[in-house]
Amino acid sequence: MDLSIASILLLDGLSNGAIYALLALSTVLVFTVTRVIFIPQGEFVAFGALTLAALQQGQRPGTVVFLLSLTGLVALLDLWAGWRAGEAATPLLRRVVQAAALPLGLSALAWWAAPLQLPLLLQVLLTLAIVTPMGPLLYRLAYQPLADASVLVLLIVSVGVHFSLTGLGLVFFGAEGSRNPSFWDSSFTLGPLFMAGQTVIILLASLALIVLLWLFFERSLYGKALRATAVNRLGARLMGISSTAAGRLSLAMAAFIGALSGVLISPTTTIFYDSGFLIGLKGFVAAVFAGLASYPGAALGAVLVGLLESFSSFWASAFKEVIVFTSILPVLLWRSLRNPHSDEH
Repeated sequence: MDLSIASILLLDGLSNGAIYALLALSTVLVFTVTRVIFIPQGEFVAFGALTLAALQQGQRPGTVVFLLSLTGLVALLDLWAGWRAGEAATPLLRRVVQAAALPLGLSALAWWAAPLQLPLLLQVLLTLAIVTPMGPLLYRLAYQPLADASVLVLLIVSVGVHFSLTGLGLVFFGAEGSRNPSFWDSSFTLGPLFMAGQTVIILLASLALIVLLWLFFERSLYGKALRATAVNRLGARLMGISSTAAGRLSLAMAAFIGALSGVLISPTTTIFYDSGFLIGLKGFVAAVFAGLASYPGAALGAVLVGLLESFSSFWASAFKEVIVFTSILPVLLWRSLRNPHSDEH
């Protein structure tokens, strides 16, 4: 290996690590706020990439139907819960209609705009608008009724949600993969290093989103509420912070980050209905490096995962996935020896 090859592998590892960093940050966010190990994170990656691919072909993506179905199920569940609680009919209907208005409006917009062959940037925004509301809707259906359950129960639920979304992805998009056009066709040469425009877009978009997340948690009221919920759920409740609202917001952010990650990587690789699982799992490995608790640690772990994957593909391409996932074992062993006894709160 000479310097030019090492530079190429370094750049490839950094671009992959930037995507894994976004997924790792969202994994840490969801876990600290809700105690859910969010395995379906990768499905939002696939949904984002394949929804954009369908819009590129002028087709109405199946995720619109899925969003409508989720909205209908949540509305029925809220009506049933309100009726059992003895809530008055008029306020109950008003609350349910208000909650369903945004997903229904976005679904109608997507259904109308899909065949129009909009510019790429508008299609990206429409993709994010379709996929992002799925996060809080999934939280309401799958996780909110079990919010106080143990981490193990929530993990089992996440596994079930993952398999359900993977099967629905096959129904919506079929078994064939798709690759979207690059956002920027230019390329740059810096000595022995060749950098495509899409790589620049990935790095800049990931960096910008990380900065925005930092500003959100440091400067905004909602961000501080999420931080408070992550530190002490009971204390946050006593201070008037709704753990339910915090859970929905955290899954909305996870869905947005997953969809954006899928949109960013879709011009660089072919995405299939089940491709998101491996991508999301690498983000989870990076989050485990940080103990599912530290945002800077998760970002650093993601860069390490990206570099390990890139250099492993050069030295042992057939075993690169094995090397990446095996790297989690010494981290878990070290954390187990460092903190052998931990109580669930």
